[in-house]
Amino acid sequence: MWLRITHLYRLLKDHYGEQHWWPADTPFEVAVGAILTQNTSWKNVEKAIYNLKKHNCITPERILQCKELEELIKPAGFYRQKAERLKNIASFFLRKDIDKMSTEKLREELLNIKGVGKETADSILLYAFDRPVFVVDKYTYRLFVRLGVWKGRFDYEGIRNLVEREIKDVGDLKEFHALIVEHSKRICKKKPLCNECFIGQCPRIPFS
Repeated sequence: MWLRITHLYRLLKDHYGEQHWWPADTPFEVAVGAILTQNTSWKNVEKAIYNLKKHNCITPERILQCKELEELIKPAGFYRQKAERLKNIASFFLRKDIDKMSTEKLREELLNIKGVGKETADSILLYAFDRPVFVVDKYTYRLFVRLGVWKGRFDYEGIRNLVEREIKDVGDLKEFHALIVEHSKRICKKKPLCNECFIGQCPRIPFS
């Protein structure tokens, strides 16, 4: 591995600055966003969250009581499926022993919720509960492969552990994930703009 994770993090942070993710007013709103952003763009999520806030349905209690939930979250797509998932996560948030759970136990509990996969669970763990886990997404995998940081097929746990061995701080884990997303949207796209990339010595390994 020619490029250390910590060095890549510094390069991205020096170039883009702090991203201050996740855009939310409360931990529960983070979870709502993590559910709604599945298979859609953040712009659509923002529209759905705006509707929820406008109708005062952005707390666990109100989500469970909201009769218009499906209609309010329609902009995010898959509204019936996501309404069910929002109610599941709302019920989970109302549990009073969350703060007492270890990170491993809390992750296990989140993954047991229907519709919550690893990326969603880790987004909630990191950004809502401030637990030291790294969120792996398609951007991370694509960037790591192109840079030679990761070789082989997609392995969520393998990539997550690779990052967590070098970065321990919750704030840094948040920023690193956000910076990867920013860089991937601007430069390391499906068709990468390699000539505009500031990361030196990139081997430009083909990625399909």
